[in-house]
Amino acid sequence: MEITAQATSFLSDRINSLAESQTIAMAKKARELAAQGFDVINLSFGEPDFQTPQYIKDAAKKALDDGFTFYTPVAGYPDLRQEIVNKLKRDNNLDYKPENIVVSTGAKQSIANVIMSLVNPGDEVIIFSPYWVSYEEVVKLAEGVPVLVKGNIENNFAISAQQLEDAITSNTKLVMYSSPCNPTGSVFSKEELEAFANILAKHPQIFVMADEIYEYINFTGEHASMAQFDFIKDRVITVNGFSKGYAMTGWRVGYIAANKQIADACDKMQSQITSGTCSIAQKAAVAALKGGRGSAEEMSAAYLRRRDLVLGLMKEIPGIKTYVPQGAFYIFPDVSSFYGKSFNGQVINNSGDLSMFILNDAHVAAVSGDAFGADECIRFSFAAADDKLVEAMRRLKESLAKLV
Repeated sequence: MEITAQATSFLSDRINSLAESQTIAMAKKARELAAQGFDVINLSFGEPDFQTPQYIKDAAKKALDDGFTFYTPVAGYPDLRQEIVNKLKRDNNLDYKPENIVVSTGAKQSIANVIMSLVNPGDEVIIFSPYWVSYEEVVKLAEGVPVLVKGNIENNFAISAQQLEDAITSNTKLVMYSSPCNPTGSVFSKEELEAFANILAKHPQIFVMADEIYEYINFTGEHASMAQFDFIKDRVITVNGFSKGYAMTGWRVGYIAANKQIADACDKMQSQITSGTCSIAQKAAVAALKGGRGSAEEMSAAYLRRRDLVLGLMKEIPGIKTYVPQGAFYIFPDVSSFYGKSFNGQVINNSGDLSMFILNDAHVAAVSGDAFGADECIRFSFAAADDKLVEAMRRLKESLAKLV
């Protein structure tokens, strides 16, 4: 039997209702254009353009030579879990034990483990919006109900404590956010997180998943963790990893820190899906943590310079509304002034139309804002070389000027 696009009724409702990751989809389209010979500048992917630091690569080579080629414990090697405990104490003043740590194949799996371990069908999950593309889809996979609480560009997309309180119902099970945020780069201060914590303290049935994967790419000078507030610490699951701060995207190492019951649940979930993370990558991660933050700080300084470069150029493009990202390596401008305009008969109705127009006309890849819960915006990564960013903004300005 030939399987066609129309004959997919044999697939599960689960997979048929699942949206493809738009960041990965746009990167795929950009690669297809590049394969056809077009000079595409790809600002769609959330990936550092730096190489993994050499001392981390050397540790991986040593691990291979030392024979670390066998199955690993589901929750991670003991030495890596201990180094994560040390890191959380050193950088975040958080006290955990190795039994509270579960290492996974990237922070994305860590997030999925948490949601699948906590959320029952019908449970409501509050997601601070704009949000990373996979949050909502994984909640749906768990048959939970996403409840989006949206910030706006006027206040750097920050959610207020009152907005959180207004969204809570008797069915709320989990709150999810990232800080620094993907896609906006917004950063919550200690005072803002404490206001959230005080509200959540009144609702003991609600857990919090704090995604801190961009912790080291923070331009405010201070990173604050929700788990620092002892009165709700047992209900906070901190998610982090090595991909952004150590330029280790392909190594696939992430982790959670949580109370032992949740950690054990994530261990059980992972044991049935992937088992333990790659042995070589784990040994590289040990070296990364032991090596400190020097390389991460160098990369962060480069991202700050690039942010200012892109922001300055973007402000010169009529019709784009900007703000100042406080962390990560994205800018998420409001581009809704171009909606309703057209070029050569192509009408721009939404962020999807505009991002495809920019890709096809300017050969600059970005991600439509609807993937992040904000159709009025488009996400551009500035994790690229300065000359690429300058050229991308030049092309963007030229293409957008064609829309009338």
